[in-house]
Amino acid sequence: MANSYNQVYIQTVFAVKYRAAVLDKEWRDEVFAVIGNLINETGCKTIIVNGVDDHVHCFLSLKPTVSISELMKTVKAKSSKFINDKRFLLNRFEWQEGYGAFSYSQSQVDAVFKYIKNQEKHHSRVNFREEFVSILEKFDVPYEERYIFEELK
Repeated sequence: MANSYNQVYIQTVFAVKYRAAVLDKEWRDEVFAVIGNLINETGCKTIIVNGVDDHVHCFLSLKPTVSISELMKTVKAKSSKFINDKRFLLNRFEWQEGYGAFSYSQSQVDAVFKYIKNQEKHHSRVNFREEFVSILEKFDVPYEERYIFEELK
């Protein structure tokens, strides 16, 4: 075969350090736009980026030469730098270590898009911890409860 063809849909989920609810509604969309642009700069294609005050969901088409871990490293580092450079917060901003990454088929794209688009409504009923554990269980991802989130000490 002369060419390679692919379509790999990934949802990533990552949280603010200690799950602090600091992504203010006033500037959150600007941060989400920056995250979307950072994804696109890697050659991947952003479908939607959205979230609430303590975490972010990114839905994207993954370029096969880009590893998910390198993508997340870049996105989290550069978006936290953007937040700190803009001085949106009095204290230094950081993302939680780690992330979740989950794959989807073409037939699921619309449903995942709608789910991510409606994060505020969704989180009026379910908190982030419950949501994340539910996703891990849905995808049959083994996990240890104590390692899911870093707690403020």
